[in-house]
Amino acid sequence: MSAVTAPLSLDSFKCRRTIAAAGQTYTYYSLPDAEKNGLSGLSQLPFSMKVLIENLLRSEDGRTVSKQDIIDAVKWLDDKGKAGKEIGFRPARVLMQDFTGVPAVVDLAAMRDGMLELGGDPKKINPLVPVDLVIDHSVIVDEFGSPKAMQQNVELEYERNGERYKFLKWGQGAFQNFRVVPPGTGICHQVNLEYLAQVVWTAPAADGSILAYPDTLVGTDSHTTMVNGLAVLGWGVGGIEAEAAMLGQPQSMLLPEVVGFKLTGKLKEGVTATDLVLTVTQMLRKLGVVNKFVEFYGPGLDNMTLADRATIANMAPEYGATCGFFPVDRETLNYLELSGRSKERIALVEAFTQAQGLFRESGSPDPVFTATLSLDLADVEPSLAGPKRPEGRVALSAAKPGFLAALETEYKKPGEAAKRPAMPSPRAYGRHRG
Repeated sequence: MSAVTAPLSLDSFKCRRTIAAAGQTYTYYSLPDAEKNGLSGLSQLPFSMKVLIENLLRSEDGRTVSKQDIIDAVKWLDDKGKAGKEIGFRPARVLMQDFTGVPAVVDLAAMRDGMLELGGDPKKINPLVPVDLVIDHSVIVDEFGSPKAMQQNVELEYERNGERYKFLKWGQGAFQNFRVVPPGTGICHQVNLEYLAQVVWTAPAADGSILAYPDTLVGTDSHTTMVNGLAVLGWGVGGIEAEAAMLGQPQSMLLPEVVGFKLTGKLKEGVTATDLVLTVTQMLRKLGVVNKFVEFYGPGLDNMTLADRATIANMAPEYGATCGFFPVDRETLNYLELSGRSKERIALVEAFTQAQGLFRESGSPDPVFTATLSLDLADVEPSLAGPKRPEGRVALSAAKPGFLAALETEYKKPGEAAKRPAMPSPRAYGRHRG
């Protein structure tokens, strides 16, 4: 699936170039050449900001994105995102789950009816960017304990919701740039990470060439941020914003403050990704990162698996950031190969990101950030945290003395017997964990 033909940018900074990968030639908007042609300092920006700048360079039309918008965006180096500059961001694609996806297909069908009533061609009503609808959280466990349980549960799901799925299958056949992932496949941000995300997206350009650009998205699931671990910039939005993006409207946003989180060292044996993410969440909540980008950097990334990165990125809603971004590096390419992406796509990702200055090497200079934090991975300890307060992390070694102290100070008054703590509400343990 690819987007409709991409219009040509005004290219005020004369940075349109070609690149070859796996025997195919692609056009792209070069960040290093844009820097040479007037955007001084661009190479010092955080990787996530470079993705936004490329988006503006490629979308420059003189109306929704002007030359001055691009210049002002690179001036982020002067104010570190505190000036409140507004831009129009065009995500490469949209991700939906069935709760918001079904109404979106209904809206498209209604628009086709309206077009027909006006005497126009209803087939002209289509999403203008690729849309993937993942039917997740739908299969109920009726059968269990047998090898056929999964198949039987999926069959029951189709039986119960057959009309809805027939409608979605019709939508997939009727609309261009619209795909449906059937029930029983997985949750949407898992499917996104393992299958849908390409890191570098491609589309036909108006001049007949194939345009390559960073894979970006907005999604209607709050944990869309999981894919930030794969160097795909994206975050969760509401249904209205997702439909607007689907119909080609730019997402109005302020240039963000970007908090750099430097990682060094390596996790000790027995320390899990959960321990790491609880530590990271506690640190970021203490700093305060609401409406900010968080970008991870430093030599510690050399020792971090893609799975651990995705776990941290997935928790962005918990630590309050818009996203938790990890740049492309060798581990990204390894994961693309592991998850079955094509050799051609992997070759394009490597060639494109290296040409753009978007590929992190072990000795890469640190970008400029609004603020920074640092963590030696060797300092992360096995931890505990409550189901509703991930920032309330307690090191496992401190759990027993902490519990005994709480009995003395929180559950017993001087001279009285300790009160039995009230049982927690079942709702406290029903929180969606992503």
